[in-house]
Amino acid sequence: MKFHLADAAGLNLFTGYDTDYVAVNHQHYQASLIVLPDRIIENWPPQNFAALEAAHFEAILEFNPEIVLLGTGSTLRFPHPSLTEALIRAYIGVEVMDTPAACRTYNILASEGRRVAAALVLDLEARG
Repeated sequence: MKFHLADAAGLNLFTGYDTDYVAVNHQHYQASLIVLPDRIIENWPPQNFAALEAAHFEAILEFNPEIVLLGTGSTLRFPHPSLTEALIRAYIGVEVMDTPAACRTYNILASEGRRVAAALVLDLEARG
């Protein structure tokens, strides 16, 4: 699926996604990543949902987001609360959703000027 917003205002925005990639500003990514309005962190370590660790979420603290959208692939899966504890203790909101919903929600929040981070787990093992 592809979608576009009328005015990107220099922000990183999702311009498409499918089962094996997401596109940010028309650039395709096929590995887990973190997207913020002003930067992209490629090759975020978890290669699948089962590989998520607390350290992966603790690393997001340095970007000082107000909310983190965790995209869990094509299926909605909830991480154990202990994994996101560092974000919660820092008063950073955490929303878990499938990756397409995370992409759409991120675009809305980023366009509103919110300091949002989309942490997307692109399941490399699920690809044949």
